[in-house]
Amino acid sequence: MSVNGTFHQHLIEELRALIRGGDFVPGAQFLTERDIAERFKTSRPTANKALSSLVSQGLLEVRRGAGTFVRESVLDYDLERLVSFTDKALAAGKKPGTELVEYRKLTAAEAPPAVATSLKVHADEPLIYMERIRLADGKPVIYERRHVVASLCPKMTRTDAKSSLYRCWTEKCGLEITGAEEVIHAVNATKAQAAHLEISAGTACFEIVATGFANHEKPLWQETTLYRADVYEFRNRISGLIASQSAMGRIKG
Repeated sequence: MSVNGTFHQHLIEELRALIRGGDFVPGAQFLTERDIAERFKTSRPTANKALSSLVSQGLLEVRRGAGTFVRESVLDYDLERLVSFTDKALAAGKKPGTELVEYRKLTAAEAPPAVATSLKVHADEPLIYMERIRLADGKPVIYERRHVVASLCPKMTRTDAKSSLYRCWTEKCGLEITGAEEVIHAVNATKAQAAHLEISAGTACFEIVATGFANHEKPLWQETTLYRADVYEFRNRISGLIASQSAMGRIKG
């Protein structure tokens, strides 16, 4: 690594230490290019490059017309495996909570057609419908609408819906959660959705439509869930590029 490269990395580490050391609390305005240049005896272009690196790493955010600020801690959504919201919030140092908006029983015929199709149930199959708002430190971050096959979890109650469903299904109902199929969309919150999440109507959000499975791939739940984009980050590890068969053929030839 070059001398300049070494100094740049050292500068990033120094700035990261300021953030993590509590010198700047989440939401506070961070040092400017000029501040960094003067404090660390470097040029403003170098200071700008270091700030950009910290923005890309998710530690800082730029607010147009206001400056650079320490980013509020975010929640990761793991695209490789199912993780309880409760566990994820606790891991991020936040207090999880659940507001149960609605909980009722109905038949598959009363649910939207797409639900019955996803759950592979007949018209008179009993389902449980619930709407929940998930809270992190009292802040609404997820708005969820979920249909569950009632016969697979007869011990589940309204009280269970106020906390971790995964824990209820695995510990109380004895189910093995085997995975889920998900489709992720970028959407703008409707007026009703925005009211639940305490954001402005039209705010950009992530919407996930998913079907979850248990016990030998039996459909257990179908959900449409809205995630606040200012709170959630979706992360994944992608494997390397695979050469096409034609390209491989040319290499071998």
